[in-house]
Amino acid sequence: MIVNFAPRPIHWRPMSRIRLHDLEFELFIPEAEVNAAVDRLAGELRDKYDGKRPLFVGVLNGAFFFAAELMKRLDIECEITFVKVASYHGTSSTGKVSDLIGLNERLEGRHVVVLEDIVDTGNTVKHILDALHDHHPASVSIAALLFKPEAYKQSITIDHVAVRIPNDFVVGSGLDHDGLGRNLPGIYRIIKKDP
Repeated sequence: MIVNFAPRPIHWRPMSRIRLHDLEFELFIPEAEVNAAVDRLAGELRDKYDGKRPLFVGVLNGAFFFAAELMKRLDIECEITFVKVASYHGTSSTGKVSDLIGLNERLEGRHVVVLEDIVDTGNTVKHILDALHDHHPASVSIAALLFKPEAYKQSITIDHVAVRIPNDFVVGSGLDHDGLGRNLPGIYRIIKKDP
């Protein structure tokens, strides 16, 4: 007996509302608009880094989706790696970024582009940049899928932004709520309940 294990095609039907754990979310930015924004951002990066062989550094876990979509659109010579940000002291989290895990590439003289799923307060970005500058790269820039200007507390320029959003809690396209929602196409924002 021959069994066909060909995968069935998956066709997402965008849902206008979803529930993740204890919170409800509504569709905020459809997948087509997210894709168009990533297309535009890829064009910016292509123009800026063509011939410079940049190293893209994706910040896990959230940026994996954005990084994958962006890399598919870049037709320039480039490399990618991923890092994880550690914030711990002993066995408990301090809320302060203390280390970058997984950075094994030589950065000296390289053009480095940090890929973030979302930039809100900017604290993580600041700590990542501080750590990267110790490796003496030729340049470092930040590219973010989403940026919340109202929440941002740093003076560091976010060089490349796909979409600017209000200071709402969002999921989808790599962003999660307690582990759920990363796989949702498009961006969903929390439905605020009236007090």
